[in-house]
Amino acid sequence: MDYKEIKKLMDDMGNSKLEELEIEFPDGVKISMKKSEKREVIVEPHVIEASAPISVPAVKPQEEKGMVAVEDKKEENYKVIKSPMVGTFYASSSPDKDPYVKVGDKITKGQVVCIVEAMKLMNEIESEFDGEIVEICVKNEDVVEYGTPLFKIK
Repeated sequence: MDYKEIKKLMDDMGNSKLEELEIEFPDGVKISMKKSEKREVIVEPHVIEASAPISVPAVKPQEEKGMVAVEDKKEENYKVIKSPMVGTFYASSSPDKDPYVKVGDKITKGQVVCIVEAMKLMNEIESEFDGEIVEICVKNEDVVEYGTPLFKIK
């Protein structure tokens, strides 16, 4: 399989709804492709010299995805509770129970605010601050990474 054929496969997968593809050819060549759910653009302050024009894909605003854009709240000096580990965020101890906290709830230092499941272990996350929940930054059952903001407290 030559470069052009591999490039064509990559382009076709990029334009399809497939999330993952694995192909093994009779001659022993294996190709495995997987789309990443999270797409992030990082811009570094370096000067780039290019001999040809550079094209950047357009990003659709959230309104086009059926979401309503919310006006940015004034960034006050919020305290942020961040995830101490990689895992799955749970707002309550079980699906049929009420969440530990809701927006507007007053919390105290040491109070359990959520659970992060990591490697089949349920880890209770406690508040490091006293205050009021202003925003819950993740949805129930979202996968969170180390340092992901979970709650904003004022």
